[in-house]
Amino acid sequence: MNEVISKDKASTVSAITRSQIAARLSFAAAITSLVLLGALHILSPEFAPSWRMVSEYANGQYGWVLSLMFASWALSAWALAYAIWLEVKTTGGKIGLVLLVIAGIGEAMGGLFDINHPLHGLAAMIGIPTFPIAAMLISVSLSRTQPWSGARKALLWTANLTWISVLLMAGTFIIMIVTYTQAGGDMTAEATTVTTLPSGVIAWVGWANRFLVVVYNVWVMVVASRAAQVTSSNSS
Repeated sequence: MNEVISKDKASTVSAITRSQIAARLSFAAAITSLVLLGALHILSPEFAPSWRMVSEYANGQYGWVLSLMFASWALSAWALAYAIWLEVKTTGGKIGLVLLVIAGIGEAMGGLFDINHPLHGLAAMIGIPTFPIAAMLISVSLSRTQPWSGARKALLWTANLTWISVLLMAGTFIIMIVTYTQAGGDMTAEATTVTTLPSGVIAWVGWANRFLVVVYNVWVMVVASRAAQVTSSNSS
Protein backbone atom coordinates (compact mmCIF):
# COMPACT_ATOMS: atom_id res chain seq x y z
CA MET A 1 0.00 0.00 0.00
CA ASN A 2 2.79 2.39 0.93
CA GLU A 3 4.53 1.50 -2.30
CA VAL A 4 1.45 2.45 -4.32
CA ILE A 5 1.15 5.79 -2.48
CA SER A 6 4.85 6.43 -3.04
CA LYS A 7 4.50 5.76 -6.76
CA ASP A 8 1.44 8.07 -7.00
CA LYS A 9 3.32 10.81 -5.18
CA ALA A 10 6.34 10.41 -7.44
CA SER A 11 4.07 10.57 -10.49
CA THR A 12 2.45 13.76 -9.22
CA VAL A 13 5.81 15.39 -8.51
CA SER A 14 7.02 14.38 -11.97
CA ALA A 15 3.95 15.96 -13.59
CA ILE A 16 4.46 19.16 -11.60
CA THR A 17 8.11 19.29 -12.62
CA ARG A 18 7.21 18.90 -16.30
CA SER A 19 4.61 21.66 -15.94
CA GLN A 20 7.19 23.95 -14.37
CA ILE A 21 9.66 23.31 -17.20
CA ALA A 22 6.89 23.94 -19.75
CA ALA A 23 5.98 27.24 -18.03
CA ARG A 24 9.58 28.44 -18.20
CA LEU A 25 9.86 27.32 -21.83
CA SER A 26 6.67 29.21 -22.65
CA PHE A 27 7.98 32.39 -21.02
CA ALA A 28 11.33 32.10 -22.83
CA ALA A 29 9.62 31.45 -26.19
CA ALA A 30 7.36 34.51 -25.77
CA ILE A 31 10.38 36.68 -24.94
CA THR A 32 12.20 35.29 -27.96
CA SER A 33 9.24 36.09 -30.19
CA LEU A 34 9.24 39.73 -29.06
CA VAL A 35 13.03 40.04 -29.42
CA LEU A 36 12.83 38.71 -32.98
CA LEU A 37 10.01 41.14 -33.78
CA GLY A 38 12.15 44.01 -32.49
CA ALA A 39 15.11 42.75 -34.52
CA LEU A 40 13.05 42.83 -37.72
CA HIS A 41 12.50 46.57 -37.28
CA ILE A 42 16.26 47.04 -37.30
CA LEU A 43 17.07 44.48 -40.00
CA SER A 44 14.31 45.58 -42.41
CA PRO A 45 13.74 49.32 -41.93
CA GLU A 46 12.32 49.56 -45.44
CA PHE A 47 8.98 48.30 -44.10
CA ALA A 48 7.33 51.31 -42.47
CA PRO A 49 5.89 50.02 -39.17
CA SER A 50 3.04 52.53 -39.28
CA TRP A 51 1.27 50.78 -42.16
CA ARG A 52 3.21 47.65 -43.08
CA MET A 53 1.95 44.48 -41.38
CA VAL A 54 4.35 42.23 -39.48
CA SER A 55 3.83 39.43 -42.03
CA GLU A 56 5.22 41.66 -44.78
CA TYR A 57 8.73 41.21 -43.39
CA ALA A 58 8.61 37.91 -45.29
CA ASN A 59 9.20 39.94 -48.46
CA GLY A 60 12.47 41.34 -47.12
CA GLN A 61 15.91 39.77 -46.84
CA TYR A 62 15.21 38.41 -43.35
CA GLY A 63 12.08 36.39 -43.86
CA TRP A 64 13.70 33.55 -41.91
CA VAL A 65 13.73 35.77 -38.82
CA LEU A 66 9.99 36.24 -39.20
CA SER A 67 9.56 32.46 -39.51
CA LEU A 68 11.50 31.99 -36.27
CA MET A 69 9.32 34.62 -34.61
CA PHE A 70 6.15 32.76 -35.59
CA ALA A 71 7.67 29.44 -34.46
CA SER A 72 8.59 30.90 -31.06
CA TRP A 73 5.13 32.41 -30.77
CA ALA A 74 3.48 29.05 -31.46
CA LEU A 75 5.81 27.25 -29.05
CA SER A 76 4.95 29.71 -26.28
CA ALA A 77 1.24 28.95 -26.70
CA TRP A 78 1.65 25.16 -26.79
CA ALA A 79 4.08 25.06 -23.87
CA LEU A 80 1.74 27.25 -21.82
CA ALA A 81 -1.24 24.99 -22.54
CA TYR A 82 0.77 22.03 -21.25
CA ALA A 83 2.06 23.96 -18.24
CA ILE A 84 -1.36 24.97 -16.92
CA TRP A 85 -3.42 21.96 -18.02
CA LEU A 86 -3.62 20.60 -14.47
CA GLU A 87 -4.31 24.07 -13.03
CA VAL A 88 -7.40 24.78 -15.12
CA LYS A 89 -10.41 23.06 -13.53
CA THR A 90 -13.51 24.51 -15.20
CA THR A 91 -15.12 23.44 -18.46
CA GLY A 92 -14.75 26.97 -19.84
CA GLY A 93 -11.09 26.97 -18.91
CA LYS A 94 -10.53 23.61 -20.64
CA ILE A 95 -12.19 24.98 -23.77
CA GLY A 96 -9.81 27.92 -23.50
CA LEU A 97 -6.84 25.54 -23.39
CA VAL A 98 -8.01 23.82 -26.57
CA LEU A 99 -8.42 27.21 -28.25
CA LEU A 100 -4.93 28.18 -27.10
CA VAL A 101 -3.52 25.10 -28.83
CA ILE A 102 -5.51 26.00 -31.96
CA ALA A 103 -4.20 29.57 -31.80
CA GLY A 104 -0.69 28.11 -31.68
CA ILE A 105 -1.46 26.15 -34.84
CA GLY A 106 -2.45 29.40 -36.55
CA GLU A 107 0.76 31.06 -35.39
CA ALA A 108 2.85 28.13 -36.63
CA MET A 109 1.06 28.26 -39.99
CA GLY A 110 1.89 31.96 -40.20
CA GLY A 111 5.57 31.00 -40.22
CA LEU A 112 5.21 28.03 -42.57
CA PHE A 113 3.06 29.86 -45.10
CA ASP A 114 4.22 33.45 -45.64
CA ILE A 115 2.09 36.36 -46.74
CA ASN A 116 2.41 35.35 -50.40
CA HIS A 117 0.90 31.91 -49.76
CA PRO A 118 -2.88 31.35 -49.99
CA LEU A 119 -2.90 29.62 -46.59
CA HIS A 120 -1.48 32.65 -44.78
CA GLY A 121 -4.94 34.20 -44.62
CA LEU A 122 -6.29 30.99 -43.10
CA ALA A 123 -3.47 31.07 -40.54
CA ALA A 124 -4.58 34.55 -39.47
CA MET A 125 -8.22 33.46 -39.29
CA ILE A 126 -7.22 30.58 -37.02
CA GLY A 127 -4.67 32.32 -34.82
CA ILE A 128 -5.96 35.86 -34.30
CA PRO A 129 -9.59 35.42 -33.13
CA THR A 130 -9.12 32.22 -31.11
CA PHE A 131 -6.38 33.65 -28.90
CA PRO A 132 -8.43 36.36 -27.11
CA ILE A 133 -11.23 33.89 -26.42
CA ALA A 134 -8.70 31.44 -25.01
CA ALA A 135 -7.06 34.15 -22.92
CA MET A 136 -10.36 35.28 -21.40
CA LEU A 137 -11.64 31.79 -20.62
CA ILE A 138 -8.35 30.67 -19.11
CA SER A 139 -7.78 33.87 -17.12
CA VAL A 140 -11.27 33.86 -15.62
CA SER A 141 -10.94 30.19 -14.70
CA LEU A 142 -7.49 30.53 -13.12
CA SER A 143 -8.23 33.77 -11.26
CA ARG A 144 -11.02 32.05 -9.34
CA THR A 145 -8.63 29.55 -7.76
CA GLN A 146 -6.69 30.32 -4.60
CA PRO A 147 -3.13 29.83 -5.95
CA TRP A 148 -3.84 32.23 -8.81
CA SER A 149 -5.99 34.82 -7.03
CA GLY A 150 -2.98 37.02 -6.32
CA ALA A 151 -2.42 37.45 -10.06
CA ARG A 152 -6.10 38.15 -10.81
CA LYS A 153 -5.57 41.78 -11.94
CA ALA A 154 -2.65 40.97 -14.21
CA LEU A 155 -4.47 37.98 -15.71
CA LEU A 156 -7.67 39.86 -16.47
CA TRP A 157 -6.01 43.08 -17.63
CA THR A 158 -3.75 41.35 -20.13
CA ALA A 159 -6.54 39.02 -21.25
CA ASN A 160 -8.84 41.97 -21.98
CA LEU A 161 -6.06 43.71 -23.86
CA THR A 162 -5.94 40.80 -26.32
CA TRP A 163 -9.44 41.39 -27.68
CA ILE A 164 -9.01 45.16 -27.47
CA SER A 165 -5.92 44.82 -29.69
CA VAL A 166 -7.99 42.92 -32.27
CA LEU A 167 -10.60 45.71 -32.33
CA LEU A 168 -7.85 48.33 -32.64
CA MET A 169 -6.30 46.53 -35.59
CA ALA A 170 -9.65 46.14 -37.32
CA GLY A 171 -10.54 49.78 -36.68
CA THR A 172 -7.24 51.19 -37.87
CA PHE A 173 -7.39 48.99 -40.96
CA ILE A 174 -10.79 50.38 -41.87
CA ILE A 175 -9.57 53.95 -41.26
CA MET A 176 -6.56 53.41 -43.51
CA ILE A 177 -8.66 51.93 -46.33
CA VAL A 178 -11.22 54.76 -46.14
CA THR A 179 -8.61 57.55 -46.06
CA TYR A 180 -6.54 55.79 -48.74
CA THR A 181 -9.56 55.73 -51.03
CA GLN A 182 -10.38 59.37 -50.27
CA ALA A 183 -6.77 60.33 -51.01
CA GLY A 184 -7.06 58.77 -54.46
CA GLY A 185 -5.11 55.62 -53.75
CA ASP A 186 -5.35 52.76 -56.22
CA MET A 187 -7.32 49.99 -54.52
CA THR A 188 -6.64 47.60 -57.43
CA ALA A 189 -2.87 47.75 -56.98
CA GLU A 190 -1.02 44.87 -55.33
CA ALA A 191 -0.04 45.73 -51.75
CA THR A 192 3.58 44.77 -52.46
CA THR A 193 3.80 47.36 -55.25
CA VAL A 194 2.74 50.26 -53.00
CA THR A 195 5.87 51.90 -51.58
CA THR A 196 4.42 55.19 -50.32
CA LEU A 197 1.01 56.32 -49.19
CA PRO A 198 -0.78 59.38 -50.63
CA SER A 199 -0.94 62.48 -48.46
CA GLY A 200 -3.87 62.42 -46.06
CA VAL A 201 -3.88 58.69 -45.36
CA ILE A 202 -4.21 57.87 -41.67
CA ALA A 203 -1.96 54.84 -41.24
CA TRP A 204 -1.79 53.30 -37.78
CA VAL A 205 -2.70 49.72 -38.68
CA GLY A 206 0.93 48.59 -38.66
CA TRP A 207 1.38 49.77 -35.10
CA ALA A 208 -1.93 48.17 -34.11
CA ASN A 209 -0.75 44.89 -35.65
CA ARG A 210 2.49 45.05 -33.67
CA PHE A 211 0.58 45.96 -30.52
CA LEU A 212 -1.47 42.80 -31.00
CA VAL A 213 1.64 40.63 -31.25
CA VAL A 214 3.13 42.25 -28.15
CA VAL A 215 -0.07 41.93 -26.09
CA TYR A 216 -0.60 38.29 -27.06
CA ASN A 217 2.93 37.46 -25.95
CA VAL A 218 2.69 39.54 -22.77
CA TRP A 219 -0.40 37.60 -21.69
CA VAL A 220 1.51 34.35 -22.21
CA MET A 221 4.42 35.72 -20.17
CA VAL A 222 2.13 36.76 -17.30
CA VAL A 223 0.43 33.36 -17.14
CA ALA A 224 3.66 31.41 -17.62
CA SER A 225 5.43 33.39 -14.92
CA ARG A 226 2.64 32.74 -12.44
CA ALA A 227 2.45 29.09 -13.47
CA ALA A 228 6.15 28.63 -12.71
CA GLN A 229 5.59 30.09 -9.24
CA VAL A 230 2.49 27.97 -8.55
CA THR A 231 4.10 24.71 -9.72
CA SER A 232 7.23 25.50 -7.72
CA SER A 233 5.09 25.97 -4.63
CA ASN A 234 3.22 22.72 -5.32
CA SER A 235 6.43 20.74 -5.62
CA SER A 236 7.87 21.99 -2.33
